[in-house]
Amino acid sequence: MSPKFVNDLVRLRHETGSLAPRRQGNGGGQGKLTGATEWIEARVAAKGEITLDELVAELAETHGIAVHRATVWRV
Repeated sequence: MSPKFVNDLVRLRHETGSLAPRRQGNGGGQGKLTGATEWIEARVAAKGEITLDELVAELAETHGIAVHRATVWRV
């Protein structure tokens, strides 16, 4: 074990009273596309073979949302 790991455990125990791991991530559902998922699904259903890059461009134009295509892919 490294000294940093031990210090982190001591700090965690002091702050929370427990050694249980802290929650990771943003809790889900808090991403930029939360309000646009239905629109994305409808757009894919309507156009069929739309690319991720096209979806990213349309999201920027219609919703003002700037995201990477990997973010759209995860939806």
